[in-house]
Amino acid sequence: MSDDMPDPYPATPRQPHHQDAFAPFRPRRGRFVALGIVWGALIIFGVIAALLPTVSGHALWGIVDRLMFFSFGVIIALLAWRFASLSAVPSREGLVVRNLVVTRRLEWTQIVSVQFGGGAPWVSLDLDDLDTVAVMAIQKADGAFGEQEASRLVALIQALGEPADPEVDGNAS
Repeated sequence: MSDDMPDPYPATPRQPHHQDAFAPFRPRRGRFVALGIVWGALIIFGVIAALLPTVSGHALWGIVDRLMFFSFGVIIALLAWRFASLSAVPSREGLVVRNLVVTRRLEWTQIVSVQFGGGAPWVSLDLDDLDTVAVMAIQKADGAFGEQEASRLVALIQALGEPADPEVDGNAS
């Protein structure tokens, strides 16, 4: 192809850099920060628990105290790990949305619209039963990547969410 010919397949916001349309949606910045908190909490609380003061060979902090202190760090790490594991996994059948507390399975035909504007920090899906589901895996904090992922989600919904019309399929009697 010559340099003066336009590309017949230009990159659009709906075509992410990776070619797999069914790749899981995951936040970037939030995941990075959460994983830092996981390791930071384990290391900091572990070191502090090991170095708690003793006086004249007698521990002011016993083994139970040290374990409880470290377990507080483990709890923080588990909460941060849950945030790091946010995802929305698309398939031909639908979308599995894993948020902080709830994991929900949706069929493409259930999704009526996608909201990614205003002051919301992540994508929201409006469903046919008038419910709204947050997709915390696609976040505004990720900037252009988040917008690109929201566009990919919209493209999947448009491609797979339309219910089949029996008259168009030729199955009408």
